[in-house]
Amino acid sequence: MPSRERVEQLIAEVEQGKFVEAIQEFYADDASMQENLQGPRRGRKLLVAGERGVLAAFKAVRTLPGTSYFIEGDRVAIRWVFEFTRRDGHRFRQDEMAHQRWAGDRIVEERFYYDPAQQELDAVLRLGQTITKLFSALFSMRLRRSAPM
Repeated sequence: MPSRERVEQLIAEVEQGKFVEAIQEFYADDASMQENLQGPRRGRKLLVAGERGVLAAFKAVRTLPGTSYFIEGDRVAIRWVFEFTRRDGHRFRQDEMAHQRWAGDRIVEERFYYDPAQQELDAVLRLGQTITKLFSALFSMRLRRSAPM
């Protein structure tokens, strides 16, 4: 069972952006991680490699402060809110719940629950902005054409 202090250390490290270091320090060698309904990934080395891949895919990833959590025996639930910045500068937030099982002071199993539409919503908003700009440009062209010379 993890202590409150140990869980708070994990949260502090993640909030400082030390994502890979948190996996190295807080996860068991044979830990597993699972995203929503995808199959679990097993082994700390694989988890570290996966995290590095996610971080490399984005210009920036940060954890918003104000994380809340619950501890019940060897189970911990943490609410994370991450902000991802894509290479093109567009951002989206991902609000998720991590459900963990600990053995002593290490995470042995973790599953994340989130709505993947949060990522798609960003694309929809960008599309809406593009359409608005296009209509604005077309409207401006029409005004110029209809203006008396």
